[in-house]
Amino acid sequence: MKKILIVDDLHPAFKEQAVAMGYQVDDEPQITRQQTLDKIKDYTGIAVRTKFRIDAEIFAAATNLKFVARAGAGLDNIDDKIAFERNIELINAPEGNCDAVGEHAIGLLLSLMNNFRRADTEIRNGVWDREGNRGYELKGKKVGIIGYGFMGQSFARKLAGFEVDVMAYDKYKTGFSNAFAREVSMEEIVKYSDIVSLHIPLTAETRQMVDDEYFFHFKKPIFFINTARGEIVNTTAVLNAIKNGKILGAGLDVLQTEKFPALGEQPWYDDLKHNNQVILTPHVGGWTFDSYRKISEVLADKLKALNF
Repeated sequence: MKKILIVDDLHPAFKEQAVAMGYQVDDEPQITRQQTLDKIKDYTGIAVRTKFRIDAEIFAAATNLKFVARAGAGLDNIDDKIAFERNIELINAPEGNCDAVGEHAIGLLLSLMNNFRRADTEIRNGVWDREGNRGYELKGKKVGIIGYGFMGQSFARKLAGFEVDVMAYDKYKTGFSNAFAREVSMEEIVKYSDIVSLHIPLTAETRQMVDDEYFFHFKKPIFFINTARGEIVNTTAVLNAIKNGKILGAGLDVLQTEKFPALGEQPWYDDLKHNNQVILTPHVGGWTFDSYRKISEVLADKLKALNF
């Protein structure tokens, strides 16, 4: 019988639809990596969010594996090279959480531009400072989107009512201008942007791509948003850019080191947590109550299309 092992917390919709397709589904969100290694040989598919990396060791043990279902957008926690060599299908669900990411990026941006975090903290501490918390309007600003896949397009759609000029750059796509964004070169992004938002995957090419030199080239001070992957951005470079006026505010849903205690041990963490020009959220941009369900539904649809 075709069998699927779910090793992470997925909405029941995936299991229900997979069972309807004739799969035996073992839903074990508490399973450990070692336990997975011990039993994965019996399974046709494995479904995972972020619990652990599906790497050479897992693939070597998974002698009957035909597909990996990633409950999310990125595939950076899966060794796609080995999967390709073994003809193992990889399915993910960016369609399921792109609206969540787009809305989260808007929330971070509006909070930064209007000093919501700082103003709230001051009032709670007895400070009423109107002038110090004067904000910026979005209308008329130029927004630079880096990466125009599902996430970048969602962010562009969410910006449609703000009367902004949305520019998009994607190294791997051309001819994608639409009603929500116009395709531009990276040179135009760095020359004209008032706001920059990242929507690109983590690859060997993009890891630590955003560094001191990256920010140096921007001609105007920017608001900077990252809801993609933390490892793309050098956090010290963000703090340096804030100090030298290149960044007016940074909204970071992802960091190059995540979760405690590892995050608290980073040399830049104290500067980051005390910087009132930064808003931090714990990698939840694509993780809403709604996307939890939608991701599983998208995965199930894609599993059905595989027709194993």
